[in-house]
Amino acid sequence: MKLLVKVIFSLLFVMSTAAYVFGQEAKNVSVHGTKLVKVYTFDIKEEIAPPVWRTTQRVFKNAYEIDADIMLIHMNTYGGMVDAADSIRTKILNSKIPVYVLIDNNAASAGALISIACDSIYMVAGASIGAATVVNQTGEVVPDKYQSYMRSMMRSTAEASGRNPDIAEAMVDPSIYVAGISDTGKVLTFTTSEAIKHQFCEGKAATLDEVLQKAGHFEYEIVHHQLSALDKVINFLISPVISGILIMLIVAGLYFELQTPGIGFPLGASIVAALLYFAPLYLEGLATHIEIILFVIGVVLIFLEIFAIPGFGVAGVLGILFMVTGLTLSMVESFDTTKPFEADFGPITKAFVTVIISVFAALFGSMFLGQKLLTTNRFGHLALDTVQKKQEGVTFDGFDYQSLIGQTAIAHTVLRPSGKIILNDEIYDATLQSGFANEGEEVVIYSFHTGQLFVRKV
Repeated sequence: MKLLVKVIFSLLFVMSTAAYVFGQEAKNVSVHGTKLVKVYTFDIKEEIAPPVWRTTQRVFKNAYEIDADIMLIHMNTYGGMVDAADSIRTKILNSKIPVYVLIDNNAASAGALISIACDSIYMVAGASIGAATVVNQTGEVVPDKYQSYMRSMMRSTAEASGRNPDIAEAMVDPSIYVAGISDTGKVLTFTTSEAIKHQFCEGKAATLDEVLQKAGHFEYEIVHHQLSALDKVINFLISPVISGILIMLIVAGLYFELQTPGIGFPLGASIVAALLYFAPLYLEGLATHIEIILFVIGVVLIFLEIFAIPGFGVAGVLGILFMVTGLTLSMVESFDTTKPFEADFGPITKAFVTVIISVFAALFGSMFLGQKLLTTNRFGHLALDTVQKKQEGVTFDGFDYQSLIGQTAIAHTVLRPSGKIILNDEIYDATLQSGFANEGEEVVIYSFHTGQLFVRKV
């Protein structure tokens, strides 16, 4: 009896397993009995920057997980950052899954580099591809050493994908002459018909479905990549503009905190900005514990320099270096330190420039804003500006401060260099001659003028 029960349960298990496997296979088979081609699609319809590179990494990971047969990019971009585009094109060239791209209107500059890396290029009517000359943020052409790097990438990418490397190079350098295609003095840009004519594009298509059909796939299943709410937040925070703004808030918050007594809102704002800056970079694996520790050490050293060490010396300089280093390295991927001469320092240079510009903008902006806030009347008189006039009955008590000269007092607060002293149980404002004095130290009053006592250490 027991044996019969075991046999029945075994048969039921085998039948249920077979039914599940058959059901899963049936999902991948069309009504005509042929296997459906699984297509994974995503959009590149924005500036090529770290958020696009992050999305591309997620897309490839998901495509491998679902065992996709084809990846299809829907592109419309005017370009962007070369380092982000280089990472994306390398990912495409090394892909085990064929990658197609449909250019919807524009694939300029960095977009052209990514498109050329794909296995097949399709373009809508009226689209264009090319104009890959490297320019700065103001649209000016950068020096030739940057153009040389871009020319090399475009040429090698075209060679790897089986396209004419001379045409790809002419999209960067106006001096490149390609017989019957490109005249010298003009950067090459193809329209849809020109790209098809010169075999730089597989065909014209208006939709993703038309791309697949022209590629010979009539039975397919399209899976669209969807950004989660967390992905959208992280992509927003790691964009270069937002990263720069967060750095400005970090520096500005520290600046205002140092200008005000106690711990208040500026320090809180700086801490929140630092969390928003480092958190997404840490989650993405860009910022490691080392970069965060460097930043924290830098902040601590700056506070020590201001509050504990007289003057501005080694601690302050090291603090600034550690802060800038932590902020910069957290924006770039790690590189092979064993081969420093083969490393690409382009991303590090751009990150460093972003940090430096943001820091200086924050400092100058904070000083300007601080001056305006203390002189404006729009916030309920943040600074007292009432003049005590004799005509209104205000009088001076006539205390002879000159009589205090030569007497020894005690620092009631830290003198850095201004603060308060106590003498004969009376508290006075005073300014230290140089350096700083801790609370409780003895000081000698040596001068009085313009309503202020001046002291020096005993």
